Amino acid sequence: MEALQIIVAIFILALASSLTFASDPSPLQDFCVAINDPKGSLFVNGKFCKDAKLAKADDFYFSGLHIRKNTSNTFGSTVTPVNVAQMPGLHTLGISMVRIDYAPNGGLNPPHTHPRASEILVVLEGTLHVGFVTSNPDNRLISKVLYPGDVFVFPVGLIHFQYNIGNTYAVAFAGLSSENPGVITIANAVFGSNPSINADILAKAFNLDRKMVKNLQSEF
Repeated sequence: MEALQIIVAIFILALASSLTFASDPSPLQDFCVAINDPKGSLFVNGKFCKDAKLAKADDFYFSGLHIRKNTSNTFGSTVTPVNVAQMPGLHTLGISMVRIDYAPNGGLNPPHTHPRASEILVVLEGTLHVGFVTSNPDNRLISKVLYPGDVFVFPVGLIHFQYNIGNTYAVAFAGLSSENPGVITIANAVFGSNPSINADILAKAFNLDRKMVKNLQSEF
C-alpha cells in the first residue's frame, strides 16, 4: 500500500511538473512598458518596466504604417517593424508586426528566419510568390502565389521568403508571435558574418570554389 502511495505521489508530481513547464507563464500584471532607465524599475523578461502609474497612450502607439517605403536597395524591399523597440508597450505581450514594401518586377524579402516567432502575412497590394522550407531531412518547399486579401503563415524558425512577381508595387502586413522575433537573413549570416567564416568551410558546405566564396563574402 505504501509503495502504491509513493507511485501515485510521483505520478502527480510528474504531471504537475509537465503542466508547469508546458508554456510560458501568463503576465502577472496588466502591462510592462519597457524603458532603458533601471532606477526604481522592475526587471521583467530582459527589460526594465516603467511605473504603471506613469504609462501613457504613446507607449502603446505607433504611426506611419500607411506610408510606402523606399525600395531602391539591393533586394528591392523594405521592412518597417513595429516591435518592442518601436512600441515599448508591447513588452511581455508576445506580439509584434511589420509592413513590407516590395519593388515591382522582383522585389524580394530574401530567405530568412525568425528564431522566436511564427509569422502570419496578409497581402494588401500586388502579387507575391511566398514560401517556406521544412526542416531536415525533407527540406520540402511549401509555396503559394498570393493576391490582395490572401493570408499565409510561416512556422517559427523555418526559412521563408516573399517575392513580387507582379509589375506593380506590392505591400504586405505581417503579425509575429513575439515582441522581439529577431531575424536571420541566411545570405547575410553565412557570407557576411563578423568575423568571416573560414572560406574553406563555406566552399565545402556549399560545394563552391573557394575564390567564389571569397567574392561572395566581399559583397557583404
